[in-house]
Amino acid sequence: MTAIDDQIRWALNLPLPGLTLRDHRRAVEALPDLGYGDVWTGEGGGLDAFTPLAAAAAWSPGLGVGTGVVPVFTRGPAVIAQTAAALADLAGGRLTLGIGTSVPAHVSALNDVPFTKPVTRLRDTLRFLRAALRGDTVDQEYETFTVRGFRLPRTSTVLPKVVVGALRPRMVQLGLSEGDGVITNVLTESDLTRVLDAAGPRPPGKEIVVKVFVCPTEDEDYARSAGRAFLGWILNQAPYRAFHDWLGRGDRLQETRARFDAGDRDAAGRALPEDLVDALWIHGSAAECHRQIARFAQEGITSILLYVAPTPELLTGRADLLDVLAGLRGGA
Repeated sequence: MTAIDDQIRWALNLPLPGLTLRDHRRAVEALPDLGYGDVWTGEGGGLDAFTPLAAAAAWSPGLGVGTGVVPVFTRGPAVIAQTAAALADLAGGRLTLGIGTSVPAHVSALNDVPFTKPVTRLRDTLRFLRAALRGDTVDQEYETFTVRGFRLPRTSTVLPKVVVGALRPRMVQLGLSEGDGVITNVLTESDLTRVLDAAGPRPPGKEIVVKVFVCPTEDEDYARSAGRAFLGWILNQAPYRAFHDWLGRGDRLQETRARFDAGDRDAAGRALPEDLVDALWIHGSAAECHRQIARFAQEGITSILLYVAPTPELLTGRADLLDVLAGLRGGA
């Protein structure tokens, strides 16, 4: 462990592989002893963001909970505030509310909501939530929506932090200047350094959460196949295309983009450069995965959030989930 690593909170994304939501209790209760301080969720095409966190807050009251992220298009601003206030109260104020634009495939294709002015909508929602969660009465015309006379009946004694899902420097700057920080993902450790440096000075006390995708198996063929399936989709969503263009990878991703645009998602995954798959979708033994994950423990990073992908060993019971989680954290 490095001095920087000692200052970082380690977190896990729920749900965990191989478990129904109702079967998570044993694992969630064990997490503090394994070195994990928080559990997070995302919201897109799977489970909602808040139900797993409400259960986790009840099962293991010492854990922090976070959303990474709740889309600002698919829930109204007041509904986000109401749900966040309830969860913050349940979790004793240990909530980090991550909000983001998501992608058109979730916003429009699944929910029939126009994906228009995403950055502005995110900024407006952030400003609304900061006021609403303080307990202010909000009666405001924002650029992308209007709220009339909203006030939470009561708020947690500890206000939830509101962080922004961010990829490129402009969004990072928004989270650091107007929010409590940022959460980012689908990038390498060197990409992370570049994005944060380009965003400029980091005010003290801000959260910087990096979500890392990890597939803890020594079956390279399985891991790379799973990684290609995921990355072949997400890297071809508009916000991630723009992000990796900014990172200078546009030329390397031309073939996967052409295959995806032609409607062949499997071929889009196969067309990804293998070294990029390995960098964005960490795999190997739990110990080897930990060594790669630890590269994200950079100055200023406050949390490393692990998305643990299903593996043959976890799905068949050949590996114990808690042992794998301990290994990913750097334990025996």
